[in-house]
Amino acid sequence: MEQRLETSAPGGSPTSVRHMVVGAATAAALVLYIDRICIAEIVKLESFRTDLGLDERQMGAVLSAFFLTYALGQVPAGWLADRLGARTMLPAYLVTWSVCTMLTGLATGFVMLMAARLMFGFSQAGCYPAASSLIRRWIQPGGRATASAAVSLGGRVGGALAPLLTAALLARVGDWRAVLVAYGLLGLGVAMVVFAVVRESPACHPWCNDAELKVAGQPADGGVAPGFPPLGPLLASPGLWAMCALQFGINVGWVFLVTWMPKYLKDVKQVDPGLGGLMSTLVLVAGILGVLAGGPLADAMARRFGRRVGRSALMAGCYATALMAYVGCLSLQSAWGFVAAAALVSFASDLSLPAIWAHMQDIGGKNTAAVFGWGNMWGNLGAATTPILIPEVLARWDPAGNWTAAFVVLAAGYAVATVSALLLDPAKTVG
Repeated sequence: MEQRLETSAPGGSPTSVRHMVVGAATAAALVLYIDRICIAEIVKLESFRTDLGLDERQMGAVLSAFFLTYALGQVPAGWLADRLGARTMLPAYLVTWSVCTMLTGLATGFVMLMAARLMFGFSQAGCYPAASSLIRRWIQPGGRATASAAVSLGGRVGGALAPLLTAALLARVGDWRAVLVAYGLLGLGVAMVVFAVVRESPACHPWCNDAELKVAGQPADGGVAPGFPPLGPLLASPGLWAMCALQFGINVGWVFLVTWMPKYLKDVKQVDPGLGGLMSTLVLVAGILGVLAGGPLADAMARRFGRRVGRSALMAGCYATALMAYVGCLSLQSAWGFVAAAALVSFASDLSLPAIWAHMQDIGGKNTAAVFGWGNMWGNLGAATTPILIPEVLARWDPAGNWTAAFVVLAAGYAVATVSALLLDPAKTVG
């Protein structure tokens, strides 16, 4: 455990180091999503397919590979963050996935590409569990949803920037490989910033004065590192299984927006790729607005109605809204009408994210990162399902080529999430 050195200011106003720590985690989330989402724009390129000799099913496997290892890596990566500390592991994860981003750009064939994407997914798995653990240690309970919203906002801003930024870089540089290398270098720079700013807790940080220590969060576990991942308690918690089903369902529905939606716009709605990039960005911008509103709204509803009712009602309402938006896609003809429905899905999903983070921090205790990782693992198993499932559904049950069967599957994911949200209870901690 790191020891706090002499404080930079012995008294006076709080030094706001807690905000800097949340800001560093937000910067990591920004890069996380830029590197994750840019691939959806790159796989549309004919040069990408021809350079690597990929067919449609291999493309689906490449898109799914990330989500598979991202899901399976959640618990071990989260446990490592709990055990070794977020200050060590968050920069380490950043460095690893940034190198994998560059290796994706250097791939010469399907096997090398898959290896890079699999490792990319595993290394990105630790980012949000580590960030969630930091928030629990640095922020008091009444502000955790808002702090979580800030980190989630970083991810959504990165996701919204990625399509337009990638399209602009491709137009300027003309080489998808160079774009991926540039993104990797950006991540290495952010890793250095995170390592410089972050400490495990306020008591360890040399920049915290006494006033800051009074307003920052304090670990209830006294900073004691956990032992082996709490697999028994994870498996035995009904409430956590409800959260797993919730995250599986919303990711089945949401991940379409960042994987197959650009292809849907191009093939079904006959949208020009440039305009399609703008449409994708607008959909993800709606998610940014959802995150911005979701943090303060989740904290306010928890204060007004209690944590259980306030958060469950917020989440259930969000997922019912997303479900109806996908049902509406079955009858929408215009491309912009579809974009409006997809934007509503994005907004409603992201409005619920801070409530999810706060719930996981409430029930996680000293194993917050591992508990967060367990729920996130199931969410990303749902995300890994969609890129593979959509081509199969279209091949078997979509003879008209209008993707109706696909939207039924996406809506079903949100139906599962709506029911699961009503079963959550923050008072039932894991273990």
